[in-house]
Amino acid sequence: MSENPLEPIFKTFQRISNSIQTQLFSFTGLAIHPSPSNEKPLLSLSPSSKPNSSHDTDVSAKGKASQPVTKEDLGRSTWTFLHTLAAQYPEHPTRQQKKDVKELMAILSRMYPCKECADHFKEVLRANPVQAGSQAEFSQWLCHVHNVVNRSLSKPMFPCERVDARWGKLDCEQRLCDLQGTTTFGDDS
Repeated sequence: MSENPLEPIFKTFQRISNSIQTQLFSFTGLAIHPSPSNEKPLLSLSPSSKPNSSHDTDVSAKGKASQPVTKEDLGRSTWTFLHTLAAQYPEHPTRQQKKDVKELMAILSRMYPCKECADHFKEVLRANPVQAGSQAEFSQWLCHVHNVVNRSLSKPMFPCERVDARWGKLDCEQRLCDLQGTTTFGDDS
């Protein structure tokens, strides 16, 4: 059975998620270890923790009561993921990596949790086919597409010449954040 062609993207997303969680803990001072006493922690980030009483409220890291994700929050998170992926994208991607990133965009246009957004993204992709021949090309294409979406929402445009300064490569030890592609079909070009 062949490996899922999106697996490298999923693994990169997991590394990004872990990095963000690590940064969140270091910036906010939140502890992820149990309290030394028997007191209930003020904030629990464990997925298995349950409130002890009917007065407990699930609280996010920002101190607000948890609520369903808004369309705006989903959009910001998606663009963060995509720009970070583009920053990690190889300068000389394999054919498989090019195919994977194009398929990822197609999947987003079909499966995005906001139907209106997904349909709009399909239109944007039809007018602006994915350009992923290199890291620079993919980052610039994504910035352009993000600006197309921003324009439709009457939001300000981002100067794409500054995309690397805003969405530069993750700073990871021993290049552990680099996008690793597979060459299961024996192609390195």
